[in-house]
Amino acid sequence: MSENGQREDPLIKPNGVDSDDDDTVCLGESFFINDNYELTTFTFGSHVLQLLCLQSASSITGILCSKFCRAVMLTDHNDEVLKILKKNIELHESSENPNPCAALTAEKLEWGNSDQLNQILQKHSEGFDLVLGADICFQQNSVPLLFNTVQQLLCLRGKKQCRFILAYVSRSKMMDVMVTNEAIQHGLKIHEVDGTRCVIANLEGVIYEIIL
Repeated sequence: MSENGQREDPLIKPNGVDSDDDDTVCLGESFFINDNYELTTFTFGSHVLQLLCLQSASSITGILCSKFCRAVMLTDHNDEVLKILKKNIELHESSENPNPCAALTAEKLEWGNSDQLNQILQKHSEGFDLVLGADICFQQNSVPLLFNTVQQLLCLRGKKQCRFILAYVSRSKMMDVMVTNEAIQHGLKIHEVDGTRCVIANLEGVIYEIIL
């Protein structure tokens, strides 16, 4: 997590998710904190992942997505988090791993950092099918930077060719309004995915689909 309260997103390359698996996700306590970065097992329905734990959801979201996608890029601004992301990529690309992943990479990206974003845009000029964000809205000053970054990523492939899937957890009414308003102000269309609103640890969560 950055000093602005940011957690970054996995980016999925063309030929993205193609699974209809609705299995239940089960996370152990060590997901939330594991200072020793020990291998921890996560069960996602029929899929079992072993990951080095850290305080970023990018590893879990991205590596799970790699089970269904051709290529996935994980991002974070923090060098320590990036180090662990890369260790998890190495772990799942290991010849000893019976279930190898699709192509996985990790890149440094802090929302609003034009140099870092431009490097990604140059490396991946073909764009992405999906940009995923899992519970990444914590501080109000980071939300405009988030949507500025997302807007540029979506523009790579043009209107309706790339989607930003935001798993949003409501912590304040002001943040709820700000997320919607920032999407609109950046020229994006935002709508709630039907049937996704639910209560998570006494907080209301919902999934938004956001497009140009």
